[in-house]
Amino acid sequence: MILYQLDLQTRFGGAETFAAFCCRGLSALGVSTKLLVSPEAQFWTDLPLAADTELVYVHSIPELIACFRDSQESIWLLTHGPLPSELRKPTPGRLTTGFAHMPMQGRDPVSAFGGYDLIFPVSNWVRESLLAHQLPSWPQPLYGVADMHQSPVVNDIVCKSRYDWDQRKGRDRIYGALEPIYTSLQPLFKQQQFAKRPSLTLGIVSRLTPIKQFPLMFEILAPLLAKYPHINLEIFGSGGYASVRDLDAALQPCAGQVRFWGQQRDVAAIYPQLDYLLSGLPEKEALGLNIIEAQACGTPVIAVDAPPFTETVIDGVTGFLYRDPRQDAGADFARLLDAILAGRPRPQPMLAKEHLAKFSFEAFVERLRPVVAEVEAQLSRR
Repeated sequence: MILYQLDLQTRFGGAETFAAFCCRGLSALGVSTKLLVSPEAQFWTDLPLAADTELVYVHSIPELIACFRDSQESIWLLTHGPLPSELRKPTPGRLTTGFAHMPMQGRDPVSAFGGYDLIFPVSNWVRESLLAHQLPSWPQPLYGVADMHQSPVVNDIVCKSRYDWDQRKGRDRIYGALEPIYTSLQPLFKQQQFAKRPSLTLGIVSRLTPIKQFPLMFEILAPLLAKYPHINLEIFGSGGYASVRDLDAALQPCAGQVRFWGQQRDVAAIYPQLDYLLSGLPEKEALGLNIIEAQACGTPVIAVDAPPFTETVIDGVTGFLYRDPRQDAGADFARLLDAILAGRPRPQPMLAKEHLAKFSFEAFVERLRPVVAEVEAQLSRR
């Protein structure tokens, strides 16, 4: 059996972190990976892949198809993103599977996973959405790993661009070219180094993508935060022009309390400097690797009381859950802030050893073990 993992994304995110520890987990079970990636993605060589993982750069769909042509061995194809339609046709000797890194809410199930033999959900929330669309879901969530070693350790957190410029768009190419000139005229921008400010610090450590729904969330929460001028909001992440523009507009009521730091690779250096990690809105989120990473670093989480966050946060133990602000205009969030500022004890996630163990590498390997057995069994029947 040859395992091909496929991830053609050009920007680094949670799925790419997942693919990296998936390579290591499968290697621990004796299954090596040929990892098919885009040549535009330069981050793979910085990730801790397994020693037996082979990076294969794919420049085109025909080149991707050629990877499987004339193979004399059974092929296990495992995707971490969209699969081209040319590879969705049933093929003798090939099992087509994939990780579902997002729930099906608002998505076309056929374009997402039509033609797949088996789909591995990263949470029960995702699994339920797969089953609701009669998709072939694995019976248990695979969850993920609180992987704190994605790249070499960086001693200082320095302000970077909050934008992911899309070079396919003329506007982004122009803005991306002008940004270094603009920032060079503001010496403090390039030299600004993170230091925790006094009082309560909330943090976002995430790509600023539409699925997080940060602009919608802060349309409600930003006016409330403005009533607590001594509460700080630090944002570590970058996003497309429209996503950042909309988030910036939503944050205007509390703009003086907010700082953007851009995407940072050494997240292990960030979490301990936050009092609480703040999640986005829930229903389009699949798991939230940042949530389990924060807890593994001892930083409690503030999240909406809804799946998938109810799978990853124990209320009062590893963080606090609050009512969806769209349901009560943020009243429960404000009550929570009042309680924290009045001295409510800060949760200590490191004490929740059983909970954290669920997101360990060893637990992930054990969840992969029956997956490998099932794949081998299905391939043997083809």
